[in-house]
Amino acid sequence: MHALKNSLLELITETSTNLPPDVRAAVQQGKSKEDAGTRSALALSTITHNITMAEENVSPICQDTGMPTFHVHVPVGVNQLEITRQIKAAIVEATKTGKLRPNSVDSLTGANSGDNLGEGVPVIHYEQWERDEVDIRLILKGGGCENKNIQYSLPCELEGLGRAGRDLDGIRKCILHSVYQAQGQGCSAGFIGVGVGGDRTTGYELAKKQLFRKVFDTNPNADLADLEDYIMEHANELSIGTMGFGGNTTLLGCKVGAMHRIPASFYVSVAYNCWAFRRQGVTLNPETGEITGWLYKDQPEIKIQEPIEKETTTSTQGTREIVLTPPISEEAIRNLKVGDVVTINGRIHTGRDALHKYLMDHESPVNLDGGVIYHCGPVMLKDEDDKWEVKAAGPTTSIREEPYQADIIKKFGIRAVIGKGGMGAKTLAGLKEHGAVYLNAIGGAAQYYADCITGVDGVDFMEFGVPEAMWHLNVKKFTAIVTMDSHGNSLHRDVESTSLERLAKFKDPVFS
Repeated sequence: MHALKNSLLELITETSTNLPPDVRAAVQQGKSKEDAGTRSALALSTITHNITMAEENVSPICQDTGMPTFHVHVPVGVNQLEITRQIKAAIVEATKTGKLRPNSVDSLTGANSGDNLGEGVPVIHYEQWERDEVDIRLILKGGGCENKNIQYSLPCELEGLGRAGRDLDGIRKCILHSVYQAQGQGCSAGFIGVGVGGDRTTGYELAKKQLFRKVFDTNPNADLADLEDYIMEHANELSIGTMGFGGNTTLLGCKVGAMHRIPASFYVSVAYNCWAFRRQGVTLNPETGEITGWLYKDQPEIKIQEPIEKETTTSTQGTREIVLTPPISEEAIRNLKVGDVVTINGRIHTGRDALHKYLMDHESPVNLDGGVIYHCGPVMLKDEDDKWEVKAAGPTTSIREEPYQADIIKKFGIRAVIGKGGMGAKTLAGLKEHGAVYLNAIGGAAQYYADCITGVDGVDFMEFGVPEAMWHLNVKKFTAIVTMDSHGNSLHRDVESTSLERLAKFKDPVFS
């Protein structure tokens, strides 16, 4: 199979940089349902722009290229060991060329392998079949949406919905609750795969397997088809919206599969996937490894009516636009309120889990007084002059930094934190006490934000690995929305409260 590595490298590149047509159609369909000029319309406009940029630049749609997960069907007699070797070789090559971010971290030492290989990475599932072709499918599912996966054990009590029993209606309640609990932290609007039955492990495997179905297919099981249609209609009535900004589009796809279980266990497992639904597949010649076909390239026949709106990537109706240049004064921050659109010109600093933990007990290598911290783990490569170049740089989910953020704001005088999905009560109190704001960038829009970065001033803590290092970046026209201000207001808290009230409307049984 002399062509296998190159075929796999092409598959990885396409998956990372080019959303398939069915996913694009779902995003466009969601965009058409939003009201013109709203925060969600702004987010979806940025998302569609980012999708085009990623394809044109042949660069990652989202900087978090996740845990590479392959599902492989092979004819009897094909050497699976050789396929595994070539998958790993292609993964290493794709990492070197910036199509994948180095994401493989030793769970005990915290060391990043640097090449996306390690114990259990990548994930490869094999199945034999009687067809005379190799079928390889890949999904790149980032950590932000992976962290919003959830598993229910029926019967159970669900917030807003009451008791969920061991029946189809209990399954319905679990799926609705899974969408509610994700809020904007999983980069909504998203897709969900649901596995009903099995055990703890196989339930999640079945849920993720549903994500390999096409967005607009019809479930062959009539009961599950009705359930999928119900969820698609009513989950969007929760009004969580894109990025959790509120709005009409929260869910872009729902696929449900079921398997047998043992009498004592009844699991409903939900795999949440962000809008950047990166999955592709190919068929290969089993003798040569050459690609004979693509599995998700056909264009779905979906009628989409574009909304009548003024296209914009910088403003929404009825909002203020404020330009800030670090270092930022407390007075400038106190003047901001939830809903304001902020554009930053100047120097910002990336910081994720490892840096926040470090800064709790150590000093910063740079002056952060009046500065901006960006929750981001970029994809970085060196150019021919040995200078760092940003290949992808969207925000990561901020809630992971909740234990640290307020203390670090106080300790270093930080005035703005950029991320996605919002933060909790402790951070909100810290913003109010110390005069800072939280700015929500558009999750997954890694090319859009990379284009705002004009240069790399330097980097500290490379020993943490590329995603966790502290990168010092110069930005121009870097735009985000104030969703938590210095006066105790939080859009995320308000949307969660409203969506919980709407969730309670679905408490009564629907399916007998």
